[in-house]
Amino acid sequence: MFSRKPRRPKSPELLKAWDALDAGDIPGALRHLRSGTDDLPLDELALVVARAAGSTGFDDLRQAADALASRPDRPQELYDFGYACVERGVAYLAIPALREALRLLPGSKAALRELVSAYEREERHGEAVQVLAAHEDILDDWPDRYLLVHNALMSGDLPLARRQQALLPDPEDQQWLPTQTRQRRMLERAASAEAAGALDRTDLRGWQYVLGGTVLGTLSPYGFGAGMSGRYAWLQDSYDQCLHGLLRLKAVLAAAGARPTSVSLLPDRGSRILGLAAAEVLGLPAGPFDPERADTVVVAYDLNEVSPEVIGGLFERTPGQILYEHASCWTDAPAVTADSVTLLHQSATAPWDGVLRQTEDGGVERTPADARPEAEIAADIVAADPAPDEGDGESPADPDERLTAFVTAVRDTWLQGDRAHLPSSGPVPSSRFL
Repeated sequence: MFSRKPRRPKSPELLKAWDALDAGDIPGALRHLRSGTDDLPLDELALVVARAAGSTGFDDLRQAADALASRPDRPQELYDFGYACVERGVAYLAIPALREALRLLPGSKAALRELVSAYEREERHGEAVQVLAAHEDILDDWPDRYLLVHNALMSGDLPLARRQQALLPDPEDQQWLPTQTRQRRMLERAASAEAAGALDRTDLRGWQYVLGGTVLGTLSPYGFGAGMSGRYAWLQDSYDQCLHGLLRLKAVLAAAGARPTSVSLLPDRGSRILGLAAAEVLGLPAGPFDPERADTVVVAYDLNEVSPEVIGGLFERTPGQILYEHASCWTDAPAVTADSVTLLHQSATAPWDGVLRQTEDGGVERTPADARPEAEIAADIVAADPAPDEGDGESPADPDERLTAFVTAVRDTWLQGDRAHLPSSGPVPSSRFL
């Protein structure tokens, strides 16, 4: 008896992923599949995915991929594969299969909704808008037209969002009422943000406010025209930057007419350091965080460093409780959205965690972490130089007056609604893999 050799993909791009699987490198294989797979043969893509899924014990995905490799022209197999990919967290692999399923069955709401779900998970909101608009004749108001409004907002198309919102009746199913309220608040925030700025595709502060209700205190002065539009990629933070952020927070509170009576310290070391400095800058007493405390500023250095148990107490905030985060990751946003943020970064190192420096032999090393007591480090922040970094000279100026004018324009809609994270960095063009 002769055994049949296993099928191998023929496409060069997929062969690279196959070779990575030969070497036992499943993450490497998935990285090869991350880009450029939208137009590759689906049966060959399914071969690779089936092998990867089998190696990781994802039997549901393996079975769906095996079925698609055998029958790549059947809508059911295309849909099942796409569904399994979305469920297993590889939505980018689902997109070409679901798109083909919808092409074969253009009236399939199931295929349409699953494709939109995959686009959303990949933050490809503009493509979600395109496919929903192309199938407007089959849209149900809930969830389909709602999804069109949502993705129009997330992609920065405010006129389309408003037009579709005007066509959207109240939902009959009460489960959609919280979602409707959130969407209406986003549109209300958009109206107030328009009074403060252009709200175009480079208005990072405006869109950060529209999508999440966050007032962004500072804009990165580097790479503005290269697509960063005020966000940092990799950042070595400094005491100067920390103090500048706290002074911006003080200006935000004053412009909004907020009058907190205390600073609340979250339990992680970075937040305690910054919180002690905030208490000095704001002239307020500091104490441990209590979810029931009203009229307080809760200070976090990086919310991703805060324990899930504490984060749980920050979703439904007590009236007058304002959550401030200094360094917020825009590529891995925390579960809860802060009301005010100093800066957005892709990767940042706190100043007390050591700094990079050049060695005598030309190499690079990180200095040891600062093990001094938290109060001593906080005192260094208060004594720092808050002058903003001049940057590359190509970014627009962002003086205090510009920030306070924005807050004045939006203060009636600030601190409204829930603070759950919306998984998007906004409509500004950017790369997560700089």
